[in-house]
Amino acid sequence: MTLAELQLLVKDMGMPLFTAKQIASWLYDKKVDSIDDMTNLSLKFRTMLKEDYEVGGTSPVEAMRSVDGTIKYLYQVSEKHFVEAVYIPDEDRATLCVSSQVGCKMNCKFCMTGKQGFSANLTANQILNQINSLPERDKLTNIVFMGMGEPLDNLDEVLKVLDILTASYGYGWSPKRITLSTVGLRKGLQHFIETSDCHLAISLHSPFTTQRTSLMPAEKAFSMLEMIELLKKYDFSKQRRLSFEYIVFKNVNDSLMYAKELVKILRGLDCRVNLIRFHAIPGVDLEGADMETMTQFRDYLTSHGVFTTIRSSRGEDIFAACGMLSTAKQQNENNDEV
Repeated sequence: MTLAELQLLVKDMGMPLFTAKQIASWLYDKKVDSIDDMTNLSLKFRTMLKEDYEVGGTSPVEAMRSVDGTIKYLYQVSEKHFVEAVYIPDEDRATLCVSSQVGCKMNCKFCMTGKQGFSANLTANQILNQINSLPERDKLTNIVFMGMGEPLDNLDEVLKVLDILTASYGYGWSPKRITLSTVGLRKGLQHFIETSDCHLAISLHSPFTTQRTSLMPAEKAFSMLEMIELLKKYDFSKQRRLSFEYIVFKNVNDSLMYAKELVKILRGLDCRVNLIRFHAIPGVDLEGADMETMTQFRDYLTSHGVFTTIRSSRGEDIFAACGMLSTAKQQNENNDEV
C-alpha cells in the first residue's frame, strides 16, 4: 500500500492519522514480515489490523545461476502461474529485472513471454515481492521493468510500486535508479511521462513501420512515428534518460540502411540507443547478428550524433530469454496433472 492508501486505512479503522507513517516505516524501512512486529502500534490496533490484513513475502520457488553471476529467480504468484525476476551483478552495480504481468498481450515475435498469452496483471504486492524477497535485496542499485509483461498495460499497479520505491516514506530510491521499458501504449505512455520521473526505455527494433508491425503487433495501435512525435514534447535533456532498445537480428534489421533510418527518425530527440544481442527462443526463425555487424551499426549511429551502446549479453546458459523458465515450469505443472 502507498502512504495515501495507508492513511485511508487507518482513518477507516479509527486510528490516528500518524499511524499510517508508522506502518509505512515498518513495511518499507524495517521490512517486517509480521504485523505483530509493529511494536509502536498498540496491541488493540495490531489485533484490528490482523483481522483483515497481512504482511510478508513469498520466497522464490526456483533459481538458476549463470556462470557470469546472473541469477534468474522464479516466483509463484498463483496455483499455476509463475513470473521471473533476474538479478544481474556487474562490478559496482547490481540490477534486478522485474516482471509486471503473467504473460503478455503484446505478442512480439521475438519474445517468449508473448507466446504464453496473457493470464493476469500482477498486483503491486506481487511486483514488490520480487524485490523485497530477493536474497540479494540489500545489494541492489538499480531496477528495470523489463521482465515479463508490458508495464504500461498494468500502469496503475506499476505506478503504485514506483511511488513506494521512490517516496521518502518508502524505499527512498532516486528515480534515476529505475527504468521502465515499454513497446509504447499511447494513453499509458503519456500518463507515465507526466506522473513519474523514472527513466524510460522504448522497445523499437526497427525504424520501418511495416517491419516493426511484423515484429511487434502493437505498432498497429500506436505507431513509432506518432510515439516519437509525442516524446519530442517532453524534456529528456536533464536527469531523466530516454533510450531506445534495438535487438539486432541477422539479415533482418542489421544493415546500415537501418542505421541511417534510425538517425533520421530520432533526429531532435535527446536519447540513446541500446543495441541488444538476441537470445534465440524455440519456434522463432530469428538469429542474432554477429558482434562485428553490431559494432559497425553502433559506430555509424554514434558518428552521426546518436549515442549508442551494445548491451552486454548476460545469462545465456540459464534460459536467458525472458519467459523461458516460467514457460518450462508451467508446462511441467500441466504435465504433472495429466
